[in-house]
Amino acid sequence: MDALDVLCAGETLVDFLPREPGRPVKDVGEWLPCQGGSPANVAVGVARLGGRSAMVGAVGQDEFGDFLKERLAGEGVDVSRLRQTREGKTGLVFISLTGTGERSFAHYRTRAAEFLFGDADVDLAFAARARALHCGTNSLLYPEAQRAMVRLFRAARDAGQIACCDPNLRLEVWANRDELRQVLDQLFPCCAVVKLASDEIEYATGRRDPAGALEALERLGVPLPVVTLGAQGALLSCRGRRLQVAAPAVKVVDTTGAGDGFVAALLYGLTRRCANREELERLPPADVEELAAFACRAASRVCERLGAVAGLPRRKELAGIWPAALDQA
Repeated sequence: MDALDVLCAGETLVDFLPREPGRPVKDVGEWLPCQGGSPANVAVGVARLGGRSAMVGAVGQDEFGDFLKERLAGEGVDVSRLRQTREGKTGLVFISLTGTGERSFAHYRTRAAEFLFGDADVDLAFAARARALHCGTNSLLYPEAQRAMVRLFRAARDAGQIACCDPNLRLEVWANRDELRQVLDQLFPCCAVVKLASDEIEYATGRRDPAGALEALERLGVPLPVVTLGAQGALLSCRGRRLQVAAPAVKVVDTTGAGDGFVAALLYGLTRRCANREELERLPPADVEELAAFACRAASRVCERLGAVAGLPRRKELAGIWPAALDQA
């Protein structure tokens, strides 16, 4: 069977975005349906850059589920393990945008199919085909989903794969935040890469400053922790060195999916250079810095378009800023 670069596990759902930003949900006159869900966005981002990606999880046996499978497959994502079920409906999220592109969310995801991730979705033989595995936490509200994802990521760690987690925290959806805390405590030590946004670091690490958050993740055994800082770029740690990379200035239309664009580009770069976690741990810091700067540029492209997926760049669009570190792959 063909090898994969990145296998993404967790939620895929339908984002409804306003045709015109700057209005609350109740005043939006026209909605635009788009594919969404953080891990699914990463799968699309990797595929657009030329990587081989797959999506694992559950959507409803409904027209929105069909919509997502068709859109992902059309992007080149392997959806052979994206399960459709009648036990839950495909999740929907209505996203209201301010004039500066900041977001508020109205979720229609009660007992959504994405929450039914479980042992049926953990095919370790299929996962073993990937150099890297990636997940978030928004599909892990139920104990079976939590156990299944931890099982998948422990297997990846034990196999020496590059495991990556961007928790993409939505604290308001967790009735019991102690469960979320336990999930993070189990997932992070499995990971070679953990990406946190600046507003997530205190909950995720107990530290309020980005440098302290990197230190906390390093103590858990994460060799490449990253904190994204929005317009200020990203701070990361590699082999004991702190690296800061800038983000280009862009006209922001919508910040939805910018973090996913960053993760997609970073994982694409890492899987071009590294066959496994051991090779990642030996990467020169200068190469990691270049890959992270490339990831910031990819994320900035996402902010220039409406929706999480529309702005995910394709390789041909980045020809002038392609990292030298990837030419060595």
